[in-house]
Amino acid sequence: MQNSMATLAERAYRKIEEMLVTLELPPGSSFTEGDISTKLSIGRTPVREALQRLVTDRLVTSLPRRGLVIVEINISEQLMILETRRVLDSLIASRAARRATESQRSALKKSGELILQAAAQNALQEYMRLDHESDELMEQASQNYYAIRACRPLHIHCRRFWYKYHQNSDLKEMASLHADVFNAVAAANEKSAAETSEKLVAHLMQLNRAVLDSF
Repeated sequence: MQNSMATLAERAYRKIEEMLVTLELPPGSSFTEGDISTKLSIGRTPVREALQRLVTDRLVTSLPRRGLVIVEINISEQLMILETRRVLDSLIASRAARRATESQRSALKKSGELILQAAAQNALQEYMRLDHESDELMEQASQNYYAIRACRPLHIHCRRFWYKYHQNSDLKEMASLHADVFNAVAAANEKSAAETSEKLVAHLMQLNRAVLDSF
Protein backbone atom coordinates (compact mmCIF):
# COMPACT_ATOMS: atom_id res chain seq x y z
CA MET A 1 0.00 0.00 0.00
CA GLN A 2 2.79 2.42 0.92
CA ASN A 3 4.66 1.70 -2.33
CA SER A 4 1.47 2.25 -4.30
CA MET A 5 0.92 5.60 -2.55
CA ALA A 6 4.53 6.62 -3.20
CA THR A 7 4.09 5.78 -6.88
CA LEU A 8 0.94 7.87 -7.07
CA ALA A 9 2.69 10.77 -5.31
CA GLU A 10 5.54 10.61 -7.83
CA ARG A 11 3.06 10.51 -10.69
CA ALA A 12 1.24 13.51 -9.24
CA TYR A 13 4.54 15.37 -8.80
CA ARG A 14 5.52 14.79 -12.43
CA LYS A 15 2.10 15.82 -13.73
CA ILE A 16 2.05 19.01 -11.67
CA GLU A 17 5.66 19.74 -12.68
CA GLU A 18 4.65 19.50 -16.34
CA MET A 19 1.74 21.89 -15.77
CA LEU A 20 4.07 24.34 -14.03
CA VAL A 21 6.73 24.20 -16.75
CA THR A 22 4.26 24.62 -19.63
CA LEU A 23 2.47 27.40 -17.71
CA GLU A 24 -0.80 25.46 -17.69
CA LEU A 25 -0.63 26.48 -14.04
CA PRO A 26 0.33 30.14 -14.57
CA PRO A 27 2.62 32.00 -12.16
CA GLY A 28 0.57 33.79 -9.52
CA SER A 29 -2.50 31.58 -9.94
CA SER A 30 -4.11 30.00 -6.90
CA PHE A 31 -5.71 26.59 -6.45
CA THR A 32 -6.58 23.97 -3.84
CA GLU A 33 -5.49 20.39 -3.32
CA GLY A 34 -8.98 19.41 -4.41
CA ASP A 35 -8.61 21.28 -7.70
CA ILE A 36 -5.44 19.37 -8.57
CA SER A 37 -6.77 16.06 -7.30
CA THR A 38 -9.82 16.39 -9.56
CA LYS A 39 -7.76 17.54 -12.55
CA LEU A 40 -5.32 14.64 -12.28
CA SER A 41 -7.84 12.03 -11.09
CA ILE A 42 -5.45 11.20 -8.26
CA GLY A 43 -6.42 11.07 -4.57
CA ARG A 44 -5.74 13.96 -2.24
CA THR A 45 -3.12 12.20 -0.11
CA PRO A 46 -0.58 11.62 -2.93
CA VAL A 47 -1.42 15.05 -4.39
CA ARG A 48 -0.76 16.64 -0.97
CA GLU A 49 2.59 14.86 -0.78
CA ALA A 50 3.53 16.06 -4.28
CA LEU A 51 2.53 19.63 -3.47
CA GLN A 52 4.55 19.58 -0.25
CA ARG A 53 7.63 18.70 -2.35
CA LEU A 54 6.86 21.60 -4.70
CA VAL A 55 6.54 23.96 -1.74
CA THR A 56 9.99 22.82 -0.60
CA ASP A 57 11.24 23.39 -4.17
CA ARG A 58 9.96 27.01 -3.98
CA LEU A 59 7.62 26.49 -6.93
CA VAL A 60 4.42 26.59 -4.90
CA THR A 61 3.64 28.51 -1.75
CA SER A 62 0.86 28.12 0.81
CA LEU A 63 -0.95 31.29 1.87
CA PRO A 64 -3.67 31.71 4.53
CA ARG A 65 -7.15 32.01 2.99
CA ARG A 66 -5.71 31.80 -0.55
CA GLY A 67 -4.79 28.15 -0.55
CA LEU A 68 -1.83 27.26 -2.74
CA VAL A 69 -0.25 29.77 -5.11
CA ILE A 70 2.16 29.24 -8.01
CA VAL A 71 5.36 31.19 -7.35
CA GLU A 72 6.01 34.01 -9.81
CA ILE A 73 9.01 33.77 -12.15
CA ASN A 74 11.66 36.03 -10.62
CA ILE A 75 14.17 36.91 -13.34
CA SER A 76 16.80 38.22 -10.93
CA GLU A 77 16.52 35.11 -8.76
CA GLN A 78 16.88 32.98 -11.89
CA LEU A 79 20.50 34.13 -12.15
CA MET A 80 21.19 32.70 -8.68
CA ILE A 81 19.56 29.45 -9.75
CA LEU A 82 21.84 29.28 -12.79
CA GLU A 83 24.93 30.08 -10.73
CA THR A 84 24.11 27.06 -8.59
CA ARG A 85 23.24 24.90 -11.59
CA ARG A 86 26.57 25.70 -13.22
CA VAL A 87 28.42 23.95 -10.40
CA LEU A 88 26.01 21.05 -9.94
CA ASP A 89 25.46 20.37 -13.65
CA SER A 90 29.20 20.28 -14.25
CA LEU A 91 29.62 17.78 -11.42
CA ILE A 92 26.76 15.60 -12.66
CA ALA A 93 28.05 15.66 -16.25
CA SER A 94 31.61 14.72 -15.30
CA ARG A 95 30.47 11.93 -13.00
CA ALA A 96 28.05 10.66 -15.63
CA ALA A 97 30.93 10.55 -18.11
CA ARG A 98 32.87 8.45 -15.59
CA ARG A 99 30.11 6.13 -14.38
CA ALA A 100 27.52 5.74 -17.16
CA THR A 101 26.74 2.27 -18.40
CA GLU A 102 27.08 1.44 -22.07
CA SER A 103 23.31 1.51 -22.50
CA GLN A 104 23.15 4.96 -20.87
CA ARG A 105 25.93 6.25 -23.13
CA SER A 106 24.10 4.90 -26.16
CA ALA A 107 20.83 6.50 -25.02
CA LEU A 108 22.51 9.89 -24.47
CA LYS A 109 24.16 9.79 -27.89
CA LYS A 110 20.74 9.08 -29.41
CA SER A 111 19.23 11.91 -27.35
CA GLY A 112 21.76 14.27 -28.87
CA GLU A 113 20.64 13.30 -32.36
CA LEU A 114 16.95 13.54 -31.49
CA ILE A 115 17.17 16.93 -29.78
CA LEU A 116 18.93 18.36 -32.84
CA GLN A 117 16.15 16.98 -35.04
CA ALA A 118 13.47 18.46 -32.79
CA ALA A 119 15.14 21.88 -32.94
CA ALA A 120 15.52 21.70 -36.72
CA GLN A 121 11.77 21.04 -36.97
CA ASN A 122 11.00 23.75 -34.37
CA ALA A 123 9.15 21.08 -32.38
CA LEU A 124 9.16 22.83 -29.01
CA GLN A 125 7.19 20.26 -27.02
CA GLU A 126 9.36 17.41 -28.29
CA TYR A 127 12.48 19.43 -27.53
CA MET A 128 11.26 20.02 -23.96
CA ARG A 129 10.46 16.34 -23.49
CA LEU A 130 13.91 15.26 -24.71
CA ASP A 131 15.62 17.87 -22.54
CA HIS A 132 13.79 16.60 -19.46
CA GLU A 133 14.39 12.92 -20.20
CA SER A 134 18.08 13.51 -20.92
CA ASP A 135 18.54 15.46 -17.68
CA GLU A 136 17.14 12.50 -15.78
CA LEU A 137 19.33 10.05 -17.68
CA MET A 138 22.42 12.14 -16.91
CA GLU A 139 21.45 12.25 -13.24
CA GLN A 140 20.96 8.49 -13.07
CA ALA A 141 24.31 7.93 -14.77
CA SER A 142 26.11 10.26 -12.34
CA GLN A 143 25.12 8.06 -9.36
CA ASN A 144 25.41 11.09 -7.07
CA TYR A 145 22.20 11.18 -5.05
CA TYR A 146 22.98 14.45 -3.27
CA ALA A 147 23.80 16.40 -6.44
CA ILE A 148 20.67 14.99 -8.10
CA ARG A 149 18.42 15.96 -5.19
CA ALA A 150 19.84 19.49 -5.14
CA CYS A 151 19.66 19.97 -8.90
CA ARG A 152 16.23 18.62 -9.84
CA PRO A 153 14.13 21.56 -8.55
CA LEU A 154 16.56 24.00 -10.17
CA HIS A 155 15.96 22.32 -13.53
CA ILE A 156 12.20 22.75 -13.09
CA HIS A 157 12.64 26.47 -12.40
CA CYS A 158 14.85 26.77 -15.48
CA ARG A 159 12.53 24.84 -17.79
CA ARG A 160 9.64 27.04 -16.68
CA PHE A 161 11.65 30.21 -17.28
CA TRP A 162 12.87 29.00 -20.67
CA TYR A 163 9.38 27.94 -21.76
CA LYS A 164 8.10 31.44 -21.03
CA TYR A 165 11.00 33.26 -22.74
CA HIS A 166 12.14 30.75 -25.38
CA GLN A 167 11.37 33.25 -28.13
CA ASN A 168 14.46 35.15 -26.97
CA SER A 169 16.75 32.21 -27.74
CA ASP A 170 17.89 30.20 -30.75
CA LEU A 171 16.42 26.71 -30.42
CA LYS A 172 19.00 25.17 -32.76
CA GLU A 173 21.90 26.68 -30.80
CA MET A 174 20.41 25.44 -27.53
CA ALA A 175 20.00 21.95 -28.98
CA SER A 176 23.58 21.96 -30.20
CA LEU A 177 24.87 22.89 -26.74
CA HIS A 178 22.82 20.10 -25.16
CA ALA A 179 24.02 17.59 -27.76
CA ASP A 180 27.65 18.54 -27.02
CA VAL A 181 27.14 17.61 -23.35
CA PHE A 182 25.41 14.33 -24.20
CA ASN A 183 28.12 13.37 -26.67
CA ALA A 184 30.90 14.15 -24.21
CA VAL A 185 29.26 11.93 -21.59
CA ALA A 186 28.69 9.21 -24.19
CA ALA A 187 32.39 9.38 -25.09
CA ALA A 188 33.38 9.03 -21.39
CA ASN A 189 35.25 12.36 -21.59
CA GLU A 190 34.95 13.81 -18.09
CA LYS A 191 36.79 17.06 -18.86
CA SER A 192 34.75 17.77 -21.98
CA ALA A 193 31.51 16.84 -20.20
CA ALA A 194 32.20 19.40 -17.45
CA GLU A 195 33.31 22.09 -19.92
CA THR A 196 30.36 21.66 -22.29
CA SER A 197 27.97 21.66 -19.34
CA GLU A 198 29.40 24.95 -18.09
CA LYS A 199 29.18 26.38 -21.61
CA LEU A 200 25.49 25.46 -21.77
CA VAL A 201 24.69 27.10 -18.44
CA ALA A 202 26.74 30.18 -19.39
CA HIS A 203 24.55 30.50 -22.49
CA LEU A 204 21.42 30.24 -20.33
CA MET A 205 22.79 33.01 -18.11
CA GLN A 206 23.27 35.23 -21.18
CA LEU A 207 19.65 34.60 -22.13
CA ASN A 208 18.53 35.45 -18.59
CA ARG A 209 20.46 38.74 -18.63
CA ALA A 210 19.00 39.62 -22.04
CA VAL A 211 15.48 39.07 -20.71
CA LEU A 212 16.28 41.12 -17.60
CA ASP A 213 17.66 43.97 -19.75
CA SER A 214 14.51 44.00 -21.85
CA PHE A 215 12.36 45.13 -18.91
